[in-house]
Amino acid sequence: MSVEVRKVENRDEFKALFEFPWTLYKGDPHWVPPLLSMRRDLLDKQHNPAWAEYLEGDFFTAWRDGRLVGTIAAYINHRHNQFHNQHIGWFGLFEVYDDQEAAAALLETAAEWVRARGYDAIRGPQTFTTHEDVGVLVDGFARPVLLMPYNYPYYSRLIEGAGFQKAMDVYSFHLSRQGALEHKTGDRLKRLTEAVMKRNKITVRKINPQNLKGEFELFKELYNAAWDKNWGFVPMTPRELDTMVKSLGQFFDPDKAFFAEVAGEPAGFVMAVPDFNQVLHRVYPRPGVPEVFSLLKALWHWKIRPVIDTARIPLMGVKEAYREKGVAAVLYYYVLEALLADPRIQHSDSGWILEVNENMVSIALSFGSDIYRTYRLYEKSLNSTE
Repeated sequence: MSVEVRKVENRDEFKALFEFPWTLYKGDPHWVPPLLSMRRDLLDKQHNPAWAEYLEGDFFTAWRDGRLVGTIAAYINHRHNQFHNQHIGWFGLFEVYDDQEAAAALLETAAEWVRARGYDAIRGPQTFTTHEDVGVLVDGFARPVLLMPYNYPYYSRLIEGAGFQKAMDVYSFHLSRQGALEHKTGDRLKRLTEAVMKRNKITVRKINPQNLKGEFELFKELYNAAWDKNWGFVPMTPRELDTMVKSLGQFFDPDKAFFAEVAGEPAGFVMAVPDFNQVLHRVYPRPGVPEVFSLLKALWHWKIRPVIDTARIPLMGVKEAYREKGVAAVLYYYVLEALLADPRIQHSDSGWILEVNENMVSIALSFGSDIYRTYRLYEKSLNSTE
């Protein structure tokens, strides 16, 4: 039978969309299910700050013969269009079986939704901002790290088969403890780092756990300023920043977060967090299981019999005025040294980094890291003349 795409309009349809990933990825050894509360927060248009403040859109499901075969969201990010002076829409929440007809129907539904509102192009997948899941995984199909997407290898083929073209790739970098030691990361770069710091009056300090409120205010100020000119970046609203700080605060380790100053002026920051996906992979939260049980299991694998041996460096930024002074390399050195000082951490993931950010790509590679995962954003013109 042909595919029928429906707009999600009632509780039962939302429930089907909400639970679909557990069906789609059942038996996949790599997929990491989120806590149910995390997924609710993401999809709740009143609770998710982006939806509440500047996103406009709808969710859709695809059905064949009474069976759910895929999901998608079509939406407008008004802040993105204002900030970048663009006139585009987006798709996200894209999950589907290896079914070109279903994928094409979902993507065309999203494209038509955007086109009907007068926009020039549609881009994605992004669920739903640059601060959440970005892109479709195109290589490195293994268990994802915290706050990074995962999908089956056929996704890019289905998206390209629906007429979408690459817009941008972003990279994640891997560095193992063994690789760092073999590369002599600390020995080789310590003298260089100290020389750069002295020449450019750079100082680095750990975040102060006794003044977290003030430190997080500084972090929020630096975050928007540091990412200001990045491709696709949209500054967070105060509510979004508060939500992100609250979320990351659950995993925060003051020994692995640093601020850099140049001649006493705040210049940049870096933060590493434990890869909590290693815990969730063991816990496997799922619909029908009360979250309190999942949280108790998580506590066991996190604190009592810890399984985490990987850290992710999800947040790093330097103000534009200080980017030629080596601040990024200095911060990267400090956070990697902090990770090496923790015997539990055997691996680190740095990402994501835009493929066009040659400076950060060069820094990551110079420390012995390898590009081990690539995520891709696609775009399709909706102008009838093209």
